[in-house]
Amino acid sequence: MGPRNLNDTPVVLTMLIANGLGFVAYLLLGPSMVIGFGLWPLGTEGLDARLVGGGIPGFEIWQLLTYGFLHGGMLHLFVNMFALWMFGTALESFWGSRPFLVYYLVCLVGAGLIQLVVATMAADGGSIYPTIGASGAVFGILLGFAMMFPNQQLVLLFPPIPIKAKYFVILYGAFELYAGVTGSMSGVAHFAHLGGMAFGLLMILYWRGQLPIKPRRRLMR
Repeated sequence: MGPRNLNDTPVVLTMLIANGLGFVAYLLLGPSMVIGFGLWPLGTEGLDARLVGGGIPGFEIWQLLTYGFLHGGMLHLFVNMFALWMFGTALESFWGSRPFLVYYLVCLVGAGLIQLVVATMAADGGSIYPTIGASGAVFGILLGFAMMFPNQQLVLLFPPIPIKAKYFVILYGAFELYAGVTGSMSGVAHFAHLGGMAFGLLMILYWRGQLPIKPRRRLMR
């Protein structure tokens, strides 16, 4: 199963463009984009931030959405957008554009909520940092792909071996949990990744009617 034509997946195309424009704005405007639109911990208003210079405006509700359209570098942007294109086109073609958009935004905001809790706890210990990037939504897409196409073969780059999508996501999720708990690979929002997967799972279970709160109609098996 290969990636679909972007003309047939307008949500993926729109997100690719929006993230590209967000990256260009970051290059042009610099730290001011992170100050206003990155995801900041609760209770940090007015504190100094060496990363951006000057005072931190603190958390604002819109940051739960806007943080996902900013990236700190070309590699960060490329990896997220490549995964969005690779797996998101298959999901949008399978579900339809409207459900896929809802799913993407739920994963993005859900990842932001989990990261907000983690970052706020870290801020109480003196570590204040903003979170940016679409990784939480992308990890939700990875989980959705694995649940819709569990036996689809993927070929890893390192090592170059085939693996079924369901096993790939289980192993990747386990690694993210280990890295988050142990604090390894600092600078990576592991709990945001896990949050995107968790909220994606809840969304799919809700659509399937497998949660106490039932949808008006089941959207998938």
